[in-house]
Amino acid sequence: MRQPAPIYVVDRFPALRAQLVDLLSGLSADDWSRPTAAGLWTVKDIAVHLLGGDIGNLSRRRDAFRQSDKPFQSDREFVAFINELNAQWVTAARRMSPRILCELLAFTGPLIAAYFASLDPDAVGGPVSWAGPDSAPVWLDIARELTEQWHHQQQIRDATGRPALYEPYFFAPVLDAFVRAFPYSFRETAGPEGAVVSIEITGSAGGSWFLRRGANGWDLLIESDAEPSAEVVIPQDTAWRVFTRGIDANEARRRAIVRGDASLAAPVFTTAAVIA
Repeated sequence: MRQPAPIYVVDRFPALRAQLVDLLSGLSADDWSRPTAAGLWTVKDIAVHLLGGDIGNLSRRRDAFRQSDKPFQSDREFVAFINELNAQWVTAARRMSPRILCELLAFTGPLIAAYFASLDPDAVGGPVSWAGPDSAPVWLDIARELTEQWHHQQQIRDATGRPALYEPYFFAPVLDAFVRAFPYSFRETAGPEGAVVSIEITGSAGGSWFLRRGANGWDLLIESDAEPSAEVVIPQDTAWRVFTRGIDANEARRRAIVRGDASLAAPVFTTAAVIA
């Protein structure tokens, strides 16, 4: 049995940001106001949100600038705080023109890539909330940032009818990062010790993973000799929407193949790898 290897993705950021700026620069005036899968946000709102993420990371993490060190009493309080910050930023930044927004994203992209490249990926950092409350390696946090940048760009592509960004160079590490949420999302799922859930994401960027029930919870593996108690086969186009809460669990299950114990497979379709 082997656990998944660390994900080293710093080299993806410049190319992914170039894709974003090219995409946004080619949008029509109508495209900017199109609705997206991101709740009430339009295409422009998502672009503004990505710019806010750059500025927040550079200010808070690179420059160690803090407006407040107030501790959070619960995950719910933390999520509410993040949602409020995002809403405030998006509302204020709606004054920006699409042109200045593209120019600012082109400016902050190289800065954020350089910051991530300056970090020690194997150091221990803060938690990645959807992977659990414990400290996480920096490489996972950087991979989480890649998923954020990729999935919001993909939401824009969906909303404007542009081709999906499913090239494995970008998409494979995104899916590899997303599946790290499974052990935490399965934490309340009962099962006999040694039970295995097999998960296959089909498509050019997909892969196969296994969740094995141990004495202290579920472990994520990339190989297993045990006969699975449940098997899930899900297309990559559906999988990323599950992880980003862009599809209803029932619809996701309809698009998937489930074999064996359906109760053990159920958390696959409610696993989220976003803060919301």
